[in-house]
Amino acid sequence: MSVQADTHETTSRGRLPFAVYLLAFSLFAMGSAEFLLAGVLPDVADDLNISLSSAGALISAFAIGVVIGGPPLAVLTLRWPRRTTLVVSQVVFAVGVAIGLVTDDFGVLIVTRFLCGLAYAGFWAVAAVTAIGLVTPDRTARASGVVVSGLSIAMVGGGPAGAFLSHFTGWEGGFWAVVALTVLGAVSTAVAVPATTAAQEPSVSRELRTMRQPQLWVVYAATLLSTAAYMISYNYLAAFLTDITGVDSVWVPPILVLFGVGAFVGLSIGGRIADGRPHHALLIGAVGILVTSVLLALLAGQPIAVVVLVLLLGVAGFVLNPAVYGRVFTVAAGAPTLAGATAVSMFQLGISLVPVLAGVALSSGAGLTAIPWLGAGLALITIPVVLIDRTTARGRARSPQTSEN
Repeated sequence: MSVQADTHETTSRGRLPFAVYLLAFSLFAMGSAEFLLAGVLPDVADDLNISLSSAGALISAFAIGVVIGGPPLAVLTLRWPRRTTLVVSQVVFAVGVAIGLVTDDFGVLIVTRFLCGLAYAGFWAVAAVTAIGLVTPDRTARASGVVVSGLSIAMVGGGPAGAFLSHFTGWEGGFWAVVALTVLGAVSTAVAVPATTAAQEPSVSRELRTMRQPQLWVVYAATLLSTAAYMISYNYLAAFLTDITGVDSVWVPPILVLFGVGAFVGLSIGGRIADGRPHHALLIGAVGILVTSVLLALLAGQPIAVVVLVLLLGVAGFVLNPAVYGRVFTVAAGAPTLAGATAVSMFQLGISLVPVLAGVALSSGAGLTAIPWLGAGLALITIPVVLIDRTTARGRARSPQTSEN
């Protein structure tokens, strides 16, 4: 079965419906809150009179909300119109951020961050399903890739821009901007995103049956591993560049922007490859992360080489994203909502595992050059997982017994 819109929007060749880009904007607005906090964490700690490590719990609360919140929320809202779910999740997110900004109670702030993570996960999952319902089946990976691009913009643009704004307005300023953009996204969604429906009546039992497919969990494993593989190097790039490569700190933000440029290129390439050859995109990305990570470790003291490799790491990492979502929605075509929400959780879990893995390495005495080696190892493990999925997919395609859920 496939997910159908009430009517697919008609667009010229090569152009996706405007609503797909609007969903990407909304994900950017909400995702900026995730990456903004790291840039203002010391100010938050000072303002609330808490330790920096305690303030770090705000990051964890949001991540936990995303990891565990998406699937249950997908089930609870399964029978809601998708546009309603999108708007409600954005409103809840905006209200949660606003409450956190006007409270002096750290406990309340923790709760609001957790609720924002829930709303963010719910929006992300339904936005991806909505996007594929707005295009023809041969463009689903590209559409979901564009939606996910909102996250990459938030990572390299929204978070730093919010932190810059907060420098002049106090740490709350960047978050008020997030609230304003999220409200704008909610209003725009209500007005401009067409209503979409599933090809079948929503069914919790069918969604749960779909989740029992082993192949789906193979795709999830590839999602978690590949995300951690490139994010582990990205998250420690600032320290790597200044302490190992010897780059002046003033150049760190522009180099991080290069990673974002690479991410856009990767999404563009991956979106075009993934609809027809998803496993090609997955393998290109995994091998690309492996090679660039190894070269980062080997050429750590060469500034020009490292700068180029940061760009290429962004390309390789985000080539995979459209293919990952394309595979999820292909395997779970008849019941994609819970599967899509779980994909979001796996993506966030991959990000959340990065500090744990890096922390173990660094606390054991390994230097920062161990970080890209860890990324290379994760990418290496990703490759056989992708090959397993490809073999299984080919077997299902040849088997006359293959049935749809």
